[in-house]
Amino acid sequence: AGSRAKITVLSHDKRVDPIGTCVGVRGTRVNAVTTELGGERVDIVLWSEDPAQFVIGALAPANVSSIVVDEERHAMDVVCDEENLALAIGRGGQNVRLASELTGWKINILDAAESAEKTANETDASRKLLMEKLDVDEDIADILISEGFTSLEEVAYVPLQEMLEIESFDEDTVNELRTRAKDALLTMEIAKEENVEEASQDLRDLEGLTPTLISKLADG
Repeated sequence: AGSRAKITVLSHDKRVDPIGTCVGVRGTRVNAVTTELGGERVDIVLWSEDPAQFVIGALAPANVSSIVVDEERHAMDVVCDEENLALAIGRGGQNVRLASELTGWKINILDAAESAEKTANETDASRKLLMEKLDVDEDIADILISEGFTSLEEVAYVPLQEMLEIESFDEDTVNELRTRAKDALLTMEIAKEENVEEASQDLRDLEGLTPTLISKLADG
């Protein structure tokens, strides 16, 4: 047995409190399990179909100040104040590790200063990308970022109506930005393919490499 475990519960009957049922009167049920496991502490977490809410529950007893979900990386940045930071992480990182295993999400615990610094760095990177690839000034880039457009893909392919709702841009400006974004993405893709082809040719000159291995190495 370990020193701590987390389990998740759910009731389809609204009249039943799933956590209370598992804990039992004065903790009799959960204490019996703890005794059977040689003293291993058991945290009972209410399951939620909302991933952010599920993670917040899994990090208890820590209180979460804010949470940012990154669907693409299947990760969450969780911000806690100083009083809850140690609780969220747990001894030896145990609490956040168990919460991550339970929910299936990568969880990054940050304090307010770290969160602000990360946000500033990400904003700066997005600003530089948009200014360079769209050939726009800082003001235009900042307007796009403030409206949630932080990548070329978003500018190019988010439904047109969403960009037309930006008060600072007229329709001609929106269409021009979308065209530039699509052109930039195409140029980047062509350059990537050329680099892969060049790498493939270099690899073909090496002895002992199969076509399959050459393809994998070039793509990597």
